[in-house]
Amino acid sequence: MIKKLLASAAAVGFALTATTALAADAVKIGVITTLTTPAAVLGNEQMNGFNLAMKHLGGKAGGLDIELIAEDDGFKPDIGKQKAEKLVKQDDVDIVTGLIWSHVMLASTPTILKAGKFAISANAGHSKLAGKNCHENFFNASWQNDTVPMALGHVLNSEGMNSVYIMAPNYAAGKDMANGVAATFKGEIKGKDLTKWGKDAQLDFSAELAKAKASGADALFVFYPGKAGGAFMKQFGQAGLGDSMKLFTVFTVDGISLPKFQAAGMNSVLGSVDTMHWNVDFDNEQNKRFVADFRAEHGRYPSFYAAQAYDTMFMIDAAVAAVGGDLSNKDGMREAMMKADYASVRGDFSYGHNHFPVQSFYLREVVEGEDGAWVHKTKKVVLEDFVDPHAADCSM
Repeated sequence: MIKKLLASAAAVGFALTATTALAADAVKIGVITTLTTPAAVLGNEQMNGFNLAMKHLGGKAGGLDIELIAEDDGFKPDIGKQKAEKLVKQDDVDIVTGLIWSHVMLASTPTILKAGKFAISANAGHSKLAGKNCHENFFNASWQNDTVPMALGHVLNSEGMNSVYIMAPNYAAGKDMANGVAATFKGEIKGKDLTKWGKDAQLDFSAELAKAKASGADALFVFYPGKAGGAFMKQFGQAGLGDSMKLFTVFTVDGISLPKFQAAGMNSVLGSVDTMHWNVDFDNEQNKRFVADFRAEHGRYPSFYAAQAYDTMFMIDAAVAAVGGDLSNKDGMREAMMKADYASVRGDFSYGHNHFPVQSFYLREVVEGEDGAWVHKTKKVVLEDFVDPHAADCSM
């Protein structure tokens, strides 16, 4: 599937349509994301963030018109690699972004970087690209995989949990998530299940939930994005495990799933906690504008997928502006991206030498908002200006 979006200062509708070749005064941005399969719910949300940023930027980045070319990775690494080859060779894009899944990112980025293009992940943050495989043209606009669960490990400690059972999907990010919480949790890990992932991802967790209950662990840590997250949360509530063990999640309960959980009356979701670098209630002008306009357009709160995509476009805008639209000045663009000198929905942050964010992480709780909608409420800072653990392995 190919979607092209041509934007100009006068074009504010931004319908995704085929376009003719652009003039030399445009910046071409390729997006590799998931637009088919059940995982498309996340890719579509990422596109929501990109498109809202396009509207707020007036269709320009640093004074240049933007052409956004979105490619479907089909939730498969080999397809992601094929789409990367198309974007850098056939479309000759300047930047490739999107990249929801770590396994797709690991397959796609070598092609992008070998072609001398910038790769900016708007979601996935695998440990290899933060450490030994770091690259001057790779930037991450979200987080390194380990860091969000590392913050959650600190929450487990502060809440007096003595033991935990871990569940995550068996792929690159799932392993990073499991390793992240284990790195900071001081208690005993009673067990760990890495469940089947991919096109035929496991959605029945009854056996694993029974094992978790039998382990006697105080807490259950879970990472299940997308459709798997909804299936897990429903089964956790049906199993009645909330009475015997406390649930802690990352990337499982978000702005996409919360309205569905509320509509289904899944009250076990209320009071659940997670950790994240951003939330809808952050009190800065960029975030307030983003959240308000997203809600007006989609009728719900945005998720972090949309927030990170939105930020990525403003990061690109700042980089192109810094070089006066001279896209051949890659040194200047790198320097500008390293400064993180743009209005971010997360507030101020910086970059480490490995081109991953140095930022704070927060404890969030699902509550019923003043308007009756379920929403995350920020509770406290867990880690402040945190550097990911793999930066030390980056030789840049």
